[in-house]
Amino acid sequence: MTSEAEIEKRIIEILATDFEADASAITPDTNLYTDLMLDSIDAIDLVVRIQNETGKRVEPGEFREIRTMRDLVAAVARIVNS
Repeated sequence: MTSEAEIEKRIIEILATDFEADASAITPDTNLYTDLMLDSIDAIDLVVRIQNETGKRVEPGEFREIRTMRDLVAAVARIVNS
C-alpha cells in the first residue's frame, strides 16, 4: 500500500467492511462525516485501523483537518511514504 491508488482502494475496503459504507458511492470528494456519517469515535477507530495496516504511528494532529477521502488518502500517503 504505497501509491495513492492502492491507499484509496484499501481505505474504501475498510470503510465498506468496518463502517458499512457503500463502496460504490465513495469518491475523492466524499465527506467522511456528512456523507458517510462517521463520528469522532469512528474517526479514532479508522486511525487505529490505518496504524495497524501501515505499521506506522499516526499522530492525532495529522487527522484533525481531514474531511474528504482526498484528504485522507493524501495524509495516509504522507505517513506511509515518510
